[in-house]
Amino acid sequence: MKRLPFPRALVLCLGLALGGSALHAEPLPTTWNLGLLYANDNDWDAARKALLADLPKLAALKGTLGRSAKSLRTALDAISEANLRFDRLHVYASMQQSTDNRNPAYQERSNLASQLGGEYSSAVAWLDPEIQSLGEAKIAAFMKADPGLKKHAEHLRNSLRQARHTLSADTEAAVAALAPVRSATGDVRTLLFNVDTQWPQITVDGKAERVDGTKYALLRQHPDRAVRKQVFDAFFGAIGQYENTYGVTLGNVVQDDTTMAKLRHYPSAVAMSLDGNEIPEAVYRTLVAEVHKGLPTLHRYFKLRQKMLGLPDLHYYDIYPALVTQKKEYSLDDAAALTLAATAPLGEDYQNLLRTTLKANTMHALPGPAKSGGAYQDGVYGVPPFVFLNHQGDFESVSTFAHEWGHGMHTALANRTQPYETAGYALFLAEIASTANEVLLSQYMQGQAVSRDEKLFQLGYALERLRGTFFRQAMFGEFELNAHDAAQKGEALNGKRLTDIYCKLLKDYHGDAAGVMKIDPQYCQEWAFIPHFYRPFYVYQYATSITAALHFAEDIGAGKPGARENYLKLLSGGGSVAPYQALKNAGLDMATPAPYQAVVKRMDAIMDEMEALLAAK
Repeated sequence: MKRLPFPRALVLCLGLALGGSALHAEPLPTTWNLGLLYANDNDWDAARKALLADLPKLAALKGTLGRSAKSLRTALDAISEANLRFDRLHVYASMQQSTDNRNPAYQERSNLASQLGGEYSSAVAWLDPEIQSLGEAKIAAFMKADPGLKKHAEHLRNSLRQARHTLSADTEAAVAALAPVRSATGDVRTLLFNVDTQWPQITVDGKAERVDGTKYALLRQHPDRAVRKQVFDAFFGAIGQYENTYGVTLGNVVQDDTTMAKLRHYPSAVAMSLDGNEIPEAVYRTLVAEVHKGLPTLHRYFKLRQKMLGLPDLHYYDIYPALVTQKKEYSLDDAAALTLAATAPLGEDYQNLLRTTLKANTMHALPGPAKSGGAYQDGVYGVPPFVFLNHQGDFESVSTFAHEWGHGMHTALANRTQPYETAGYALFLAEIASTANEVLLSQYMQGQAVSRDEKLFQLGYALERLRGTFFRQAMFGEFELNAHDAAQKGEALNGKRLTDIYCKLLKDYHGDAAGVMKIDPQYCQEWAFIPHFYRPFYVYQYATSITAALHFAEDIGAGKPGARENYLKLLSGGGSVAPYQALKNAGLDMATPAPYQAVVKRMDAIMDEMEALLAAK
C-alpha cells in the first residue's frame, strides 16, 4: 500500500492508538495506577507481613523433595506462588521510589522489600542443593510420573546443570541473607546521584536550567556548541566531585562479583555471569573483537558528523546534536501513534495487544523532581506491564517510548503464552524486542520522510542509534571486563583507577590518538554516570540485542516468509528455552562474527545513502 504523507498518516495513527477517532479519544494517562498490584500502602504492608510469616513454611519443605513426584511438585508449586507474591511486593516498592527518590516513605518501603528479599532467599536457599542431591535419574523419573512438573522442567534442568557451582545449603542461605547488604552500594549510588548531588544551574537560551541526569540527556543535543560544552562541563564537574565515592561503590560491586565467582568455582566473574543463562563466553569475546574491527566505520561516522555540523574539529560534546535539525515536538499520544504505525509489520494480534496494554494505565511518563532518570519496563505476572518514562517531547522520547513498550509487549506476549515459571526471560533476550521496535520505528519514519532533510534526520538518527547501542555499549562491556580483570589480579579499584581504565577505552573507541575526536580528560569520569554497571555484565547485551533486532526487523520488513512468526514465537517463548539456544533455534548464532559484521555493514550502507543525498543537494 502506498505510504501516506506524514501529517495525514499521523492523524490516522492517532485514531488507531487510542482505539477510535483521534478527535474524540482521551489522552493517554501519564501516571500509573499501582492499585493493580495493591489497593494502597497498607495492603502492601499486610502482604509483606503475610509472606514474612509464611517463610518458615517454605523452609520446612527442606528434605521433602525426594519423597515422591508429588512432594517435589508440592514444594516447587509453593515456592513459585511465593516467588510471585514477592515479585508484586518488590515491583510496587521499587516503582514507587523511582518516581520520587527523596520520599522517605518510599525509601523505607524499598528497604523493607530488600530486607524481605534477603530473608525470603535465605528461606529457600536449600532448594537447588537439594534438587542437585536427587540427581538426574530420579528427577527424570519424577517428571515422567507427574505431568504437573512440566512447568518446572527448565528450573530443574538448569539447577542440575549448575551443581558444581552451587554451595552447601547452609552457605547458600548465608549468601542469600547477605543480599540486601551486597546490593546496598547500588542504593548508595542511586541516592547520591538522584537526591544528594547539588546539580549546577546554567543559563540556556535565556532560561535557567538545572543540569541533572535528565536535563543533561536533553541539553547535550543543543545545536550551539558553546552550550554543549557548558552542559558537559557542568554535569561532569558535579559528578567529578564524588569520584572517590563512586569509585568505592562501583569498586565494591566489582569486588563482590569477583569474590563470588571464586566461591562458586568459576574462572572469572564474566564466566559466572554468562553461565547463569548458558551463554557461551565466545558471544562476549566475539562481540568485542568484531567491534574493534569495525572501529574504522565508527570513525567514518565521526568524520561525517564533523563535516555535516561544519566543525573545525570534534570533541566528545559534539556527539549528540542531530546532524539535521528537526523542530517537531511529539506528545505522548503522538509517540503511541507512531509506535503503533511502526509495528504494523508485526501483525494485527500484536497491535491489538499493544492497544489494550496502552489503555491499562500502567505508565509513568513525565519528568519530575527527584524522579529517577532514564526509562524502564517492569512486569508482574498476571498484570499488564508497567512502563517508566521521562518523556520530553523530542524524537528521542518517541524512540524511547517504542523501546520500552517493546519490553512491555515482550512481557505481555510471554505472560499470555507461558506459565509463571517460564514467563520470565533472560537479559540476553530482554533488549531484543525493545530494540527491534526502535529499528521498525526508524524504518517507518524514513519511509514517511517527505523532504531531503527529514530523510537525513532519520538516517542520522538511525546512525546514532547504532553508534550508541552497538559501539558504545560494547565499549561499556569492555570497561566491565577490564575492571573485573583488574580486581581479579588484586588491583585496588578506586575512582581514579576506574577513570583511567575508562579513559583509555574512550580514547581508543573515538580515535583520539588519530585525531578523529578529542577526548577531554574531565569527561573520562563518565563511567560514574552509568547505573547499569551496578548490574555487572548487563550492558553488552544492548549490543548483542541491536544485532539480533536488526536481523529480525530487516527480515520482517523485507517480507521474508515466516520471519514475523519466527520472531513472535521467540518473544512468546519467555524463558522456556535457554536464551542463546532460543536465538539459535530462530536462526541466529550470536557466537559467530557474521551477525556483528552485518551491523557494521548496515552502518556503512546508511552513510553511503546519506553521502549520496548530501552530494545531490
